[in-house]
Amino acid sequence: MASLPETALQERNQLVELAAESTHDAWVPNTSLLWECRRTLAKVFLYSLLLSALVAFLIPKEYESTTRMMPPEQQGMGPAMMAAMMGKAMPGALGALAGSVLGMKDSGALFVDLLQSTSIEGEIVDRFDLQKIYSKRYRQDALKKLKRRTEITQDRKSGVITIVVTDTDRQRARDIAQAYVDQLDGLLIRVNTSAARREREFIERRLVTVQNDLEKAQVDLSDFASRNTTLDVKEQTKAMVEAGARLQAQLIVAHAEADSLAQFYGDSNVRMRAANARVGELEHELKKLGGSTTQSADELDSNELYPSLRQLPVLAVRWADLYRRVKVKETVYDLLTEQYELARLEEVKSVPSVRVIDPPSWPEKKSFPPRVIVILIFTSLSVFATGMLLVMQDNWRRLSSQDARKRLLHHVWTTLKNDLSEVRPFARGKLPAAGQS
Repeated sequence: MASLPETALQERNQLVELAAESTHDAWVPNTSLLWECRRTLAKVFLYSLLLSALVAFLIPKEYESTTRMMPPEQQGMGPAMMAAMMGKAMPGALGALAGSVLGMKDSGALFVDLLQSTSIEGEIVDRFDLQKIYSKRYRQDALKKLKRRTEITQDRKSGVITIVVTDTDRQRARDIAQAYVDQLDGLLIRVNTSAARREREFIERRLVTVQNDLEKAQVDLSDFASRNTTLDVKEQTKAMVEAGARLQAQLIVAHAEADSLAQFYGDSNVRMRAANARVGELEHELKKLGGSTTQSADELDSNELYPSLRQLPVLAVRWADLYRRVKVKETVYDLLTEQYELARLEEVKSVPSVRVIDPPSWPEKKSFPPRVIVILIFTSLSVFATGMLLVMQDNWRRLSSQDARKRLLHHVWTTLKNDLSEVRPFARGKLPAAGQS
């Protein structure tokens, strides 16, 4: 540090003595010292200005590319179909309410987490070979540096997601910002398409099973109806009761005719034989229509065209059970068919795309470093530090040699020198000779 001339030193001592007498002018000696050392401060200012300018221009430029997007809406397969089915079952206001309750609205925080996931950032690191560009030995370190150079935020009110990528190359900054959008879009496509496909495949397998059950139920009903001639038990019962009533009426009329003819003709008369034959035929038909109490209701006699009235109540139970199974399977099949068509539509519609508001911008100017600010701060700190050092040096010089602070510092310095002199041979790989302490 430059020393003061003899005349300047005398003036300096006089100012210190005057300042000691006045408490309001304590800054005068320091200001005087700095004025006397103005050339030194000027040199420091000039050198620090040049050095800071060199450092500022050696710092690599950084560019920012910004893109903004709206988070895509999540389209859930199950809730969408459930809302549709409930809307169909509950028309009007209730259906609309069910649809709004079951509808899913996602949060942009999910997509911010997806953008910051290792899956997306790892693809970007591998795609742009950032491990080599960042001069990182491990891929994990490259991921950490990419995280530091990427800022992903979400506006809580509007839900808009903003991605800001910083890089030393403006083209790479823009490409990385676009890669974030592309990777998010691809990830959403894979996840949503996979979920929709699994939903569709499950319904498809269930539809095949229900179709097989429906065909089996239809075959069982048709076999039973074919064996027992039970086309429609209710209508058949009604028709047979009406036919039995007509046969009974005709039988009563035939008995009356036969009785009236028996009063005039004998049993060998042609008209009498015809009347008796008619009565017997009607009795046979009526007996055949009613059926026998000992006849089994499992199968129809080969000579009979329709089941008897005694068989119909028993056959109606089995026929109703088979008919109900067919109707249940048909209803389930119809509902699954509708859901299957919805699932196929959802599989196509559930391929979301990221809705970009502002595409990645082209960095026209650097974002870092602010060279003027760096030069000013570095130069100001250098001049300030030099001035403080000059003041501290002058104050230290003016202390008495018997001052406790000086004696303590001298003791510490002497001790350190002695310790270093003892350690130096060991540092050079030499051991002290025998007999030396």
